[in-house]
Amino acid sequence: MRLTRRKFAQSALAASTLAALPAGFLSACSVSSNAARITASAALNGSPARQFDTSSEISFPKTFFWGTATAAYQIEGAWKDDGKGESIWDRFAHTPGKIKNGDTGDVACDSYRRWPEDIALVRAMNLNSYRFSISWPRIQPSGSGSTNSKGVDYYSRIVDVLLEARVRPFVTLYHWDLPQALEDAGGWPNRDTASRFADYVDLVARALGDRVSDWILLNEPTGFVDQGYLEGRHAPGHQSLFDFLRASHTVNMAQGAGFRAVKATHPSARVGTAFSMSACEPASNSEEDRLAAERAHAMTNLWFLEPALKGRYPAALAFLPETAMRIKAGDLDKMRAPLDFIGINLYYRIMASAPGAMERIANAQQWLFPVKMAGGQQGPKTGNGWEVWPQALYDVVMRITRDFNRPQIEITESGCAYDDGPDASGVIRDARRVEYHRQYLQAVGRAIGDGADVRGYHAWSLLDNFEWAEGLSQRFGLVYVDFKTQQRTIKNSGRWYAKVAAENRVPAITSAALPVPRSAFAHRLHNPEASVGLAVRQAFSAEPDSPAKRVRSDRPL
Repeated sequence: MRLTRRKFAQSALAASTLAALPAGFLSACSVSSNAARITASAALNGSPARQFDTSSEISFPKTFFWGTATAAYQIEGAWKDDGKGESIWDRFAHTPGKIKNGDTGDVACDSYRRWPEDIALVRAMNLNSYRFSISWPRIQPSGSGSTNSKGVDYYSRIVDVLLEARVRPFVTLYHWDLPQALEDAGGWPNRDTASRFADYVDLVARALGDRVSDWILLNEPTGFVDQGYLEGRHAPGHQSLFDFLRASHTVNMAQGAGFRAVKATHPSARVGTAFSMSACEPASNSEEDRLAAERAHAMTNLWFLEPALKGRYPAALAFLPETAMRIKAGDLDKMRAPLDFIGINLYYRIMASAPGAMERIANAQQWLFPVKMAGGQQGPKTGNGWEVWPQALYDVVMRITRDFNRPQIEITESGCAYDDGPDASGVIRDARRVEYHRQYLQAVGRAIGDGADVRGYHAWSLLDNFEWAEGLSQRFGLVYVDFKTQQRTIKNSGRWYAKVAAENRVPAITSAALPVPRSAFAHRLHNPEASVGLAVRQAFSAEPDSPAKRVRSDRPL
């Protein structure tokens, strides 16, 4: 999950410097008035908040996927167990001063050992999709070569138990934990990493592809390229213009190569990427601010999407420093990947404005990328300061629907950080999280009604977990985790979400806050067989270091 994206477009284009820019760049940096009109419906500074009614009941298609999302490094722990290699996040988190409060993912939620309990939680909440990621260094400790059989067995057991529980395994192949050995060899700025990624994807697809049909190649490439190689706030902690530019191109190449690797062995598989996106709105009704918003949209939302679907970098970014990015003949075709679905992770919106003439003179960055960006301020704020603005999700879904010929869309992450803990009776009364998901689901439902092909919604996250540079300080989960004891407790938001999933509808606001009684969840969690069946019973009874008997389900989810 991403923590800072609004800085991405600013920093990325600031970093492109005058070196390696094509001649005539400044004169080519305009966007047509037609493109600017795309954002004409965006909220205007000083105008009434452009939201929609979220109080009425809304139903979802019968085939809709209700899910949650997690990531390997954020929940698994067991950072060096059973042959797992070191990842860039292991190295980064072990470096003093990098993570808030000195936290690490060494244990996190201990899900490597407690995964049957976590799948029981998924079923207790009536969910039919679980998005989780594969740890690359758990499969290939050094990032290349043969597989680690214990790592493959671990994920294979998870897949089997999910299928037995009639839950879709929605597998992310890369959620930021690059093997440290590959980083030592140059990391994502090294073109060869794209080939190593394709090899890794091939191994996983061959091992799990007989049971997994839905794959996410990359989680938020915008986030890990910018924050890891330019800003330096995330692993591997680089602050380099050229690393950012080269990593951008390598990741786009890897996306294409990874797509082909899955399809080579499983042509019918659904393959996509989870992109970090934000609604980019003009701060005023001026033509200049509308142009700025369109540029912000191109960099924030399309930098890794357009190369896959159109074989080019976004047209709004006229600079394209090909030498600095090490773009070679034939690369644009290799970037192409006709994704079967577009995953959208969205947490906030961006307000874009054009800098004045004096600002552009004083700041070379704004000659290169004449946009100032700030987060929205009209809506309420989450515990970590992000604006709650469900209209942003609707706007992005409809923009992608219109601009890319109504693709299949999955909401692969949506969530909010609030620090609500257990009260005296042990109940986590996180009403603000209930309201957040209610409103954002209303936005999804409205988009479906207006023609968008949205197939599922995945709340971030199943569990409170390790939130990257923020460590254990921010709680996004539908399930509360006591990190000292590892005890899990479903929050009121999780019980509300369970009711929504069971009924396949978001109820009217009068009943939206009525969760399923705690007794129902207590029965399911203390009686795993009541919710997840034979495979989970076997997993609970299996020795920690031995694979549970694999169970297949031929029934459709």
